[in-house]
Amino acid sequence: METLRLPELSDEQLEHLCLIAEAAARKYMLSKASEKDYVHLDVSVEAEGAKQLALSVEIEAVLTPRVSLSEESLRIIVKDAVKEAFKASEEYLRKLT
Repeated sequence: METLRLPELSDEQLEHLCLIAEAAARKYMLSKASEKDYVHLDVSVEAEGAKQLALSVEIEAVLTPRVSLSEESLRIIVKDAVKEAFKASEEYLRKLT
């Protein structure tokens, strides 16, 4: 992956970055199953670091029994949602450089 040379991000920019990543992941998850199909859907994003940015995306998802997706399929959806979060984050960060 390419390294971006970023200016030091303000707290507001870090917060905005987290919101963008969270929204992208949630949007992806909801594109695969509707909100009512989830018993539990939690998307958590944290950004840390002044000189080197570390972004952490965690997704916990539990579907209702009526949804016919295997655990493996759900894991793939979660993994792809995390990728979408990082992609949206990178797009935001590129605009700052």
